[in-house]
Amino acid sequence: MKILVTGATGFLGAHLIPLLRQAGHQVRAIGRTRPPASWREGPNPVEYAQADLKDREAVRKALQGVEALYHLAGLVSFKNADGRKMYELHVDCTRELLKDVQALGTKPRLILASTSGTIAVSKEERVGTEADDYPIETVGRWPYYLSKIYEEKLALEFCRRHELPLVVLNPSLLMGPGDDRLSSTWTVVKFLQRDIPAMPGGGMSFVDVRDVAQAAVKALTRGELYGRHLMGVNMSMKEFFGRLERLTGVPAPRVTLPKTLNILGAYALEKVAKWRGVAVQLDPQEVEIGEHWFWCDSSKAESVLGFQARDPFETLHETVQYVMSKLPPGELPGTKGRLHELREG
Repeated sequence: MKILVTGATGFLGAHLIPLLRQAGHQVRAIGRTRPPASWREGPNPVEYAQADLKDREAVRKALQGVEALYHLAGLVSFKNADGRKMYELHVDCTRELLKDVQALGTKPRLILASTSGTIAVSKEERVGTEADDYPIETVGRWPYYLSKIYEEKLALEFCRRHELPLVVLNPSLLMGPGDDRLSSTWTVVKFLQRDIPAMPGGGMSFVDVRDVAQAAVKALTRGELYGRHLMGVNMSMKEFFGRLERLTGVPAPRVTLPKTLNILGAYALEKVAKWRGVAVQLDPQEVEIGEHWFWCDSSKAESVLGFQARDPFETLHETVQYVMSKLPPGELPGTKGRLHELREG
C-alpha cells in the first residue's frame, strides 16, 4: 500500500515507519524535523516532506494517491501556556486534514493516534474501557487531554458522516527507547532528576512504543471501524516509582501527602519559584495528573489488533537507559553507583 504518516519523526512514527517498510509498503511521510538518514537507505526509501501541517499545499500534495493515512502528529505538554498550540494542532489541523482526505474522492483507511487519556481517566481507583464516555469534567483543566478529546470526537463524527474508514488507537503513556524529545518519557526524567518531592496517590498506565507500533501496523487491516482501542499496563504510582528505584538506585519519593495538600503544595511551590525567578521543578498540572487513575483495559486491542504488551521491566529498563543517554551527567542527581552502571552499560 502507499501510506502517508503525519508526525512521522515523533516517538511513535520513528518506530512505526521501519515496520511499514519491512512489510513492503511505500511510505510517504510528513514532519517538521529532519528524518533519520536510514529512511533514505535501502530498496524502499521513505518519500519525506519536511513541512508543518498548517502548510495546506504540502499536505494536499502528500495525500495524492495514498491508500492509508496514519495521523500521528501531536504535541504533548502539561503547561497551560501551550493550550492554544495543542488545540491548533490536534483540532484545527486535524479538521483541515480530514477535509483534504474527503476531497480526494477516494476512501483511504485512516488510523488516528489518540491517547488513553480521552477515555480512561478517573478521580477514583477504577479501570476504564472503551464503553466509557469522554471524561471532560475530569480533564477539563488539562489542555492536552481536552484537545485530544476534541480531536477524537471530530475525527469520529467526520469519518462516519463521509464514510471514511477510521480506526482510533488509544495507547497510554508511551515508554521505551527513542523518545528524542523526552516528551512522553517525562515521568522517568523527573524521577531521575529527583524533581518529585512527594509520592503521587493515583495510578498510571504505560505501554511500550514498540508494542503500539506493532498494533498500528495491524490496524491497516484489523480493528473496529469508528472504534477506540485502549492499550496499556497498569500500576499504582507507588509501584511504578518503586520499580524505577530498584532499577536505578535512585530513591522513590518517601513523603506521602493527602491529595488536596499535594496539589495545593505544588501550586505554592510554583508561586515561590516565580517569585525567585527560577523554573519550577514540577508543574502543578503534572502533580494533579499524578493524583488521578489512568488504568485501562487492553482486552479489546488484544482481541482485535493482536496487541501484546511485553514485560514492563524490559520497557522500563530500556526507557531509563535511553533517557540517561540523552541527559548530560550534570542534569542527573549523580553518576555513581547504579546510575553510572546504566550509563556506561
